[in-house]
Amino acid sequence: MTESMDIDGVPPTPSTSKGKQPELSTGGDNLPWVEKYRPSSLDELVSQRDIVDTLQRFIDDGKLPHLLFYGPPGTGKTTTILAIARKLYGGKNMGSMVLELNASDDRGIDVIRDQIKTFASTRTVFSSGLKLVILDEADAMTTPAQAALRRVIEKYTKNVRFCIICNYVSKIIPAVQSRCTRFRFAPLRLSDINSRLDMIVEREGVNISEDGKNALIRLSAGDMRRVLNVLQACHAAYDRIDCGEVYACTGQPSPEDIKRIVDWMLNDEFHVALSNIVALKRDKGLALQDIISELTPFVNNIDFPPATRVYLLEQLAEIESHMAVGSTEKIQLSALVGTFKIGIELAGGN
Repeated sequence: MTESMDIDGVPPTPSTSKGKQPELSTGGDNLPWVEKYRPSSLDELVSQRDIVDTLQRFIDDGKLPHLLFYGPPGTGKTTTILAIARKLYGGKNMGSMVLELNASDDRGIDVIRDQIKTFASTRTVFSSGLKLVILDEADAMTTPAQAALRRVIEKYTKNVRFCIICNYVSKIIPAVQSRCTRFRFAPLRLSDINSRLDMIVEREGVNISEDGKNALIRLSAGDMRRVLNVLQACHAAYDRIDCGEVYACTGQPSPEDIKRIVDWMLNDEFHVALSNIVALKRDKGLALQDIISELTPFVNNIDFPPATRVYLLEQLAEIESHMAVGSTEKIQLSALVGTFKIGIELAGGN
């Protein structure tokens, strides 16, 4: 027997979603730039053209499958599915045809069994066609909830399509992955970020130098959301944005800071190098985790013997791992300086 279908005349209330809700209040000057300049259609997306073209063909042919979007933050995953939803339903029907849940919502097994199941099993009075369920940041879902989701996907395939969005596809159970068409969103190309950034700088009247723009793009690592958040913060804090202002606003060590740190570790005595780095961290509010992240490419560019370079990179990875599990910065910073001192001895012995 087939399960009876309910009729819902009142659209469900759209969920709040940490800056990712499909509908936003007007008042553009008060909006975060991430939302103000979020592309509203597939044609406005600045990157991921291969993915967009494939999805466009699915829509045109009326054969949209269940979707699994994964990749780093700020690469357009949520923006893409919201643009698809607008294309399918228009602005007026979004509330009744789209259910969006993300990390700000409870998404345990009860939500899968009740809220999503109720939404998927109801028909709307004034709309026809497939409904869309968007599960953002799905890698935070529990394994039992994902197992329950697998059954819901199977049961309501005739009238509902699911889009699962995550950063780490390895955290999605294979049973769910196998029921979706997977798309990996790569970090945005620097040229794509640059073109979008130039447009926003011009519209907002941001006074930013070329060095400041390059620093902003470099720190973004292909994350457009981070670019806009940092740009807006710098614009609010400074009349003119140069390289130094970008690093000061983000709390990241600048290339000059990294050069000084490496110079101290290579040329000064252990206790002198350690005290200098501690003072620099205190004065600029730097985190050891960020210092290690910036040291890694720097070590690759120093003319060390291969064995020394391998040793330094292995030890940097070890220190970063210790930091990730809660080791104290004081001990790990001492280990970092000691690592470079041993590296010097290894280089001298070759």
